Amino acid sequence: MRIGVLALQGDFAEHISKLSSLGIDAFEIRKLSDISNRFDGLVLPGGESTVMKKLLHDLGLFNPLKNLISDGLPVFATCAGMILLAKSLEDGEAPCFGTMDITVKRNAYGRQLGSFRCVDKFNGIPTEMPFIRAPYVKKAGKSVDVLSVHDNRIVAVRQQNQLAAAFHPELTADDTVYNTFIEMIKK
Repeated sequence: MRIGVLALQGDFAEHISKLSSLGIDAFEIRKLSDISNRFDGLVLPGGESTVMKKLLHDLGLFNPLKNLISDGLPVFATCAGMILLAKSLEDGEAPCFGTMDITVKRNAYGRQLGSFRCVDKFNGIPTEMPFIRAPYVKKAGKSVDVLSVHDNRIVAVRQQNQLAAAFHPELTADDTVYNTFIEMIKK
């Protein structure tokens, strides 16, 4: 199994390290030629969604990646990655990929100093969840499965081939969310 991790900005190295620890061949996607070979899944990491969106367009990665996601490539997005997938953003900014039927509120948990960790249920399983300037899902469409709610806010969702979490499972020893993504790829 081979998984590409968008490596334009953000915590891509942590995702690669986590995937490697699970025995997955993970590689960085920085330029168009990086996606010329076959791969089985895509990770969109946390970071600055506005910067990633600009770089996706500047480097010619936007359309090819959007097409792959739309064609069914399994994708796992954390934090800013969730914002990239969202069909709409509460602040009215134009969406990036817009492939997931969710409305996202960015920086919903405040600034960096408002970051926290908790344990809550992800798909029914107690899971460690670090939140860092995290968004949450304000509204989920009918075809979206809500996988996790924390403090009455939707923080993890799945729609067909797309999995998104507002928190950062790559920063924990908990493999629950990654195992869900790996199972999505295997199917």
